[in-house]
Amino acid sequence: MLIATWNVNSVKQRLEHLLAFLAETKPDVLCLQEIKCQDDGFPRLEVEGAGYACAVHGQKGFNGVPILSRLPMGEATPRLPGDDEDVQSRYIEALIDGEGGRTVRVASIYLPNGNPLGTEKFPYKLAWMERLRTRADELRLRDEAVVLAGDYNVIPDERDVYDAAAWLGDALYQPESRGAYRRLVASGWTDAVRACSDAAGLYTFWDYQAGAWQRNKGIRIDHLLLSPQAADRLEGAEIHKAMRAREKPSDHVPVSVRLAA
Repeated sequence: MLIATWNVNSVKQRLEHLLAFLAETKPDVLCLQEIKCQDDGFPRLEVEGAGYACAVHGQKGFNGVPILSRLPMGEATPRLPGDDEDVQSRYIEALIDGEGGRTVRVASIYLPNGNPLGTEKFPYKLAWMERLRTRADELRLRDEAVVLAGDYNVIPDERDVYDAAAWLGDALYQPESRGAYRRLVASGWTDAVRACSDAAGLYTFWDYQAGAWQRNKGIRIDHLLLSPQAADRLEGAEIHKAMRAREKPSDHVPVSVRLAA
């Protein structure tokens, strides 16, 4: 089973790229982030025409986290538990039926950015991460393969950034953000990319400014975390870097993980 995640940075602007990725890579499940449209604005007909069912949790102009699947998908559950007043569309999960009855629960996650520091956005980010860890603990205790996939807006360590010093004042690289991510992983989850490679320079995001893509000034902030049952089925992970070289691309590229059937 091939499961991918991708912050498309506006699905309407990137629809051609999305359809190309579905046709060329053929993921069984694709988690999207930052679609920047409400549910009824999502290009459902085009995606369904490509062979994918859609579960969409959108928001006008911001955020938005669909799950696309060409395998049978159960009813999706939107919103991260823990704060009934949080109206931002950043989390959705669904159960996917794989071959031979081997199901996988998949969540699409768009974790808050947290910038600028010194505003309410950074405490919101950290509180959201604690809510995610609580939900992750609940899911981990089930006898299920689970994949928590998405844009985490966290640079885990120095291997995941072209120049750590340049990010010291950014919410993505603060000790509190990195510590929260490490606590999540340490609670029983496997970072799929790092389980397959310890290499530096494995980036998933390049800013649009200052020639970041051309100079390979990237960061790794898009992650797929696997429960023990999913990690036991891990066959490989891939960063689809070529998508960043296309015309008018997202500043993120897809990341995928292959699990044994």
